[in-house]
Amino acid sequence: FLLLKCVIVLEQEQELDLVLKMSRHLGIEPLLGLRAKLNTKHAGHFGDTSGEDGKFGLSCSQIVGIVQKLHRVGKLHCLQLLHFHIGSQIPSLTILNDGVSEAAHIYCELAHMGASMQYLDIGGGLGIDYDGSGSAHSDMSVGYTMEGYAMEVVQAVKDACAMKGVKQPTLCSESGRALVSHHSVLVFDVLSAHHKGSSNMDRDKGVVLEVDRTLPEELKALYRSSIGSVQMGDHEKALEVAQKLKTNSIAYFKQGRLSLEQLAKINNLDEVVSGLVEEKRKQGVLSSKNSFLLKSFDLAVLRDGQVESGSTDSHSAIYHINLSVFKSMPDTWAIGQLFPIVPLHRLEEEPTVNAILSDLTCDSDGKVTKFVGSDVKGKQMSQLRVHPLQDGKPYYMGMFLGGAYQEALGGMHNMFGSPPVVHVSQSARNGSMMKLNLKRVNDGQRIADVLRYMQYEHNSMLEALTLQVQKCLTEGQFGEDEKNRVIAVIHTLACSFDSSTYLSSNHLASSVFHNLFQPTSINCEHK
Repeated sequence: FLLLKCVIVLEQEQELDLVLKMSRHLGIEPLLGLRAKLNTKHAGHFGDTSGEDGKFGLSCSQIVGIVQKLHRVGKLHCLQLLHFHIGSQIPSLTILNDGVSEAAHIYCELAHMGASMQYLDIGGGLGIDYDGSGSAHSDMSVGYTMEGYAMEVVQAVKDACAMKGVKQPTLCSESGRALVSHHSVLVFDVLSAHHKGSSNMDRDKGVVLEVDRTLPEELKALYRSSIGSVQMGDHEKALEVAQKLKTNSIAYFKQGRLSLEQLAKINNLDEVVSGLVEEKRKQGVLSSKNSFLLKSFDLAVLRDGQVESGSTDSHSAIYHINLSVFKSMPDTWAIGQLFPIVPLHRLEEEPTVNAILSDLTCDSDGKVTKFVGSDVKGKQMSQLRVHPLQDGKPYYMGMFLGGAYQEALGGMHNMFGSPPVVHVSQSARNGSMMKLNLKRVNDGQRIADVLRYMQYEHNSMLEALTLQVQKCLTEGQFGEDEKNRVIAVIHTLACSFDSSTYLSSNHLASSVFHNLFQPTSINCEHK
C-alpha cells in the first residue's frame, strides 16, 4: 500500500524459523537480508565490535546453513540483501577496502548460490575528524575524506562483482555519526573559576609566601633549602624539596603539630615552585622579569608573570561549567571521547588561562580534563586555553560534534534535565549576506519534570512540606515578620518547580535566595 520495501535482516539462525512461521500465517512473502560477521577487524575502541569474535552478524557457516534451508523450503528468492558493520569510526581506507571487499565477495557468492541479491548495506563506520589531525592511527580522527570513503566503497564492490560476473548491487549506508554529529552545538556558560594559589595572589604585589619561625626544625630546613635552590637557579632541586616539604607538612598537620594557616602557606610555596619549573622546562630558561625572591627567611615573593599560563603540562585554573557531563557529554566520561570545546565570544582576545572544566555535580568524574590538540612534546592536551572571567559578564563556551548521540545517551544520574533547544536555520542568501533564523523549540525539562521521571510527585512533596511548616508555626513562637518570610520560602519553592534544573541568573523563580532577601514579588501560577 505504501510502496515501501521492508527487509527483515537476520542476525541469528533461529530468527529464520520465526520469520517463515509468520510469513505462512500472514500469507506474505518476506524480503530477507543477512548480517554477515566479517573477519575484517580494525584496532581501537570501536574495533571491538568487529572481527570473528565481534558482536554482530552471522558467520560464513551460519550463512551457508540459512541459504540451504531457504533453498529447501523454496524461499531462496526472498533473500535479497547482505548487511555488515566493520565498526564505528573506521580509521583508514585500507581497513575499509579490506572489509568491503570481503563483504562484496560474500554478496557475489550468495548470488551464485541462487539468491535474488539486489542490495549491499555497508553499515556504519564513516568516521569524524574530531581532533583535526587527519590521522589514520587515532580513535579521534580518520585518514580520509567523505569523498574518498565513497570512492573506496564503490571501487571495492565494482572489482568483486566484475571478478565474479555478478550485477553490481544497490549500495546502502548507515553512516550515523557522520550525518548527525555536525547538526548541533552544546552552548554552556562558566559560572565561576578556581585558580591555583589564587587566595594569596595580588596582581600588583605577587604571591606572598610567609612561613613563621614556629615551624618544626625539619620543616624550616626544607623551606630554606627550597628557597635557596630557586635563588641559585636549581629549580628541579627546588621542586623536589618543596614537594617533600609539602608531604612532611601534611604528616605534621595530621599529628596536630602544624596549624592550618601554616599548611596553606607551604602549599602556596609548592604551587609557585611547580609553576617556575614548568616554565623552565618549556622555555629552557627562567625569565628574571617573571620572578624574584627576597633573601630573608621570613618572606618570599614571586611576581605574577606567565608562570602557570605558560605551562602545557598542568592547568592553572578550574572553570565550573553550568551542565552535567553525564547528561550532556557522557562519552567524554564513558569512553574518553574528545569533542572540540572552544570559547564562543571574546575571540578577538588572546586566551591566557590554562583550565580544565568541572561540572555542577558531586561526582568526581564530572569533569573534562582531555582536550583536542597536542603540546610541543606531542602529548595530549590536558588543559584548554580560555579567557579570564570578567566580573558581572557571562562567559559562553561551545562543544561541537556531539550530534544526536550525546543527547540520546545522556541520563538522569545527576537529575539534570534536557537543556533548552534553539533551532537555527539558514534562509536564502541576499547577495553576500546570509540570514539565520532562530526558533526556540523548547525550554528544556523543568525541575518538576525530572522529579516526576524519578517517580516523585512534586505536588505531594510541597504539600508535605507545607503541613510540616504550618505545624511548626502553630507550635512555635514566631513573629509576623518571621511567619511572612517562611510563607515566602514556600511560595518560592512552589515556583521553583517550574524552573530549569540548571543555574540561571535571569530566572527569578530559580533562585530561592533571591526571593528570601529581595522584597520583590513573583507572579507564578503553581499547578
